[in-house]
Amino acid sequence: MSDSNLEREDPKARVDRELIELLNELRVALPGVQVLFAFLLTVPFSNGFSKVTGFQKDVYFVTFLLTALSTALFIAPTTYHRLHFRTKDKERLLFTSNRLSIAGTVFLSLSVAGAVFFVTDVLFRLWAASATTAFIAGWFSWFWYGLPLSRRLGERHGGGNAGASS
Repeated sequence: MSDSNLEREDPKARVDRELIELLNELRVALPGVQVLFAFLLTVPFSNGFSKVTGFQKDVYFVTFLLTALSTALFIAPTTYHRLHFRTKDKERLLFTSNRLSIAGTVFLSLSVAGAVFFVTDVLFRLWAASATTAFIAGWFSWFWYGLPLSRRLGERHGGGNAGASS
């Protein structure tokens, strides 16, 4: 949609469009968290799991819980929408769902970091797991949060493309 069309968009059409955008974004994120959760569900039942250390089991369990929480947060907008169907409060639904989705990405990034740490620690040593996880956590932090937030700050201070949507 061009900038001129966005400027002429009425509030109801804007909320409808933004809700569709959010749902499309969730369609991208949700399969990733579901695959990770499915993987984590199978790990304790594999032959080698009995050989992991107590610390590795703790890391695994925390990662498992973070993934479950992420799953709940990503699915929450759907349930919220269903429970508030036709209540004529779509904008509030959109803002709440946006916050739930962002929280879901936080828990997902922590889950991925935990899974990377767990697998790397099992395969190598603690120092390798720590270094690899720090790199992955920094990577996720920059691309998922740092980059969009730095652009947003730049737009607020007169730089960037302040008229663009998203």
